Amino acid sequence: MEMEEAETIDLYELEYSDLCSPSTSSTVDSIMEALGPSGPGLLAITGVPNASNLRSQLLPLARSLALLHRETRKLVLKEHNLGGDVPLRNPDRSVSSFAMQLKYAKSPLVEQTVSECCGTEFENLGSCFQELGFCMMELGLCLARICDNAIGGNELELSLLDSCAAKGRLIHYHSHLDALLLEQHERSRATSKRGAVTVKPLKGSELNSIACDVNSGGIHSNLWQQWHYDYGIFTVLTTPLFILPSYSEASETGNPFPSSCFDECQSPTGHTCLQIYDPNRRRAIMVKAPPESFIIQVGEAADIISKGKLRATLHSVHRPSKFGNLSRETFVVFLQPAWTKTFSIADYPHANSSFHGFHGQCLVASDEEQRQSGQDNDNLSQEINKIVPPLSSRLKEGMTFAEFSRETTKQYYGGSGLQSNR
Repeated sequence: MEMEEAETIDLYELEYSDLCSPSTSSTVDSIMEALGPSGPGLLAITGVPNASNLRSQLLPLARSLALLHRETRKLVLKEHNLGGDVPLRNPDRSVSSFAMQLKYAKSPLVEQTVSECCGTEFENLGSCFQELGFCMMELGLCLARICDNAIGGNELELSLLDSCAAKGRLIHYHSHLDALLLEQHERSRATSKRGAVTVKPLKGSELNSIACDVNSGGIHSNLWQQWHYDYGIFTVLTTPLFILPSYSEASETGNPFPSSCFDECQSPTGHTCLQIYDPNRRRAIMVKAPPESFIIQVGEAADIISKGKLRATLHSVHRPSKFGNLSRETFVVFLQPAWTKTFSIADYPHANSSFHGFHGQCLVASDEEQRQSGQDNDNLSQEINKIVPPLSSRLKEGMTFAEFSRETTKQYYGGSGLQSNR
């Protein structure tokens, strides 16, 4: 089944003012219901001051960075204290990610850095990255405070503050057209080094033809990002920005990546392309969120610290095959405990969670729902069980967060990890 036609969920919307100071007990109850075992494990924050301006400045830079000449990109990233945390040499990559450590103690009045590379396009890259990152860190701290009050104690908030830092990532999810343009760019670079004739750039009519082939061919995976849990406390995300090529304005001047050829747009699928897994109904559900809001989802560390009162979100990023020329831009801040934080699972509700994976979990779907989509759901559940290592295999009593994160990364991606070859 195409995910564009799949079931969607509208997230619980929490106003920024209520996040800072919940007005009623029912607001707290709604938050805990959204983030708890019976909820989706995520919610949306709306009405954050200055967020719209920062988002509109930062997100378009994700694609621009991803498609820069390799040497130029290195210079821009170095100027703004950013690094790339996925291999950027592979033109067939589906994601480009640019990261920075964000310190809790640092003042939000960040220093402006003027880029001497590529004119003025990236002059505010570092400052926007930090300012929006600090804003999103504060959203996570406020939510941790609310959850602590509901659960009892202050372990979530203290765990975040003790870590002293969070990681921000500016992410570009590539369209198939991006991959073709990057491949051509790499060929051009290679032939130029050998002294050969430079490969002729694609023209507007050729871009249109490629995109039509992509849309009809259904090439590559239907996921930009494979199924996984985040293993920190909270993940704070901007709602994504989508970009589509405008072929009528495609450049004929020899520039293979003309920014004027690409238009920002609302999601053509009507959702964020973030999908979560409902273990009871064994199906994927697409997430809808208000434009320019922030999504906060629960990670495994919060699930463990709260003794299962918060539910970690199993999720992936769907790549809509009907829109192969669509790219997706987002900014993510990962909030995690200190590396030395020690976990105890003595009181963790193993029987009522996904601690051992999804094998044998009871279903609550109706007979009709099972008849309509039972086989597809079974296939999805089996695939997830193959590629997502259960928490029980990665977490042992007394592990530190550093040990847990290493074991999690190893089982997902390292060596013979379940997703190492995907």
